[in-house]
Amino acid sequence: MFEFVEIAFLITAFVTLFVVIDPIGTAPLFVALTQGMSPARRRSIGIRACVIAAILLAFFGVAGEDFLGFIGISMPAFQIAGGILLFLTALDMLFDRRTQRRRDHADEGNAEPADDPSVFPLAMPLIAGPGAMATMVLLIGETGRSPQGTLLVTLVMLAVIAMVFLAFLTAGLIERALRRTGTMVMTRLFGLLLAALSVQFVLNGASAAGIMP
Repeated sequence: MFEFVEIAFLITAFVTLFVVIDPIGTAPLFVALTQGMSPARRRSIGIRACVIAAILLAFFGVAGEDFLGFIGISMPAFQIAGGILLFLTALDMLFDRRTQRRRDHADEGNAEPADDPSVFPLAMPLIAGPGAMATMVLLIGETGRSPQGTLLVTLVMLAVIAMVFLAFLTAGLIERALRRTGTMVMTRLFGLLLAALSVQFVLNGASAAGIMP
C-alpha cells in the first residue's frame, strides 16, 4: 500500500505530465485550430476541451488499463490509432481545409463556424493523448492505486490542465500579434509539426508492440 505520497513523487508527477501534455506547446496549436473565431467562442472551446481532457485522463488513470484490456485493445494499438487521427488533422491544417470549410459554412448563413475542435483534436489527442493517458496509468500504478495516491495524482493532473487553459487564454494575443499572414504561416508550420508528432505516436506504438525496434 502507498501510505504516504512524498513531495518528490508529486514533483516528478507534475513535471512528467507537464512535459507530456505540454501546455506551452498547445497554445499555438489552439490558435491555429480556432483561427477566426470570436473570443467568446474560443474561450468556450478551450473550457470544453480542458474539461473533457481532464475527465478522460482521470478515467484512464483509474480504469484505463483494465478498460482497454477488457475490450482487447493494447496501449500500443491505442497510440497508433491516435497518431493516425492526428495526422488527418495535420493535413487539414497544412492545406487550409478548415478555413475553407468555415467560409463555406458562413456563406450558407450560419453565424458560428462549422468546426468545433474542442473534443477532437484538442481534448483528445492533443491534451489527453495516448502518452498522457499512459502516464496517468503509470503514475497511479506507482502509488499502489491507493485512494490517497490516486487523488493526489489526479489533482496534479488538474493543475497541469489548468495551465493548459491559461495558455489558451493567451491565444487571442498571439493571433493579434501575428496578424493574418503570420497566422497562416504559423498554421502551416504547426500543421507540419503536428504531422511529425502524429508519426512519432505511430512509431512509439509500433515500437512498444514489437513491430519495429
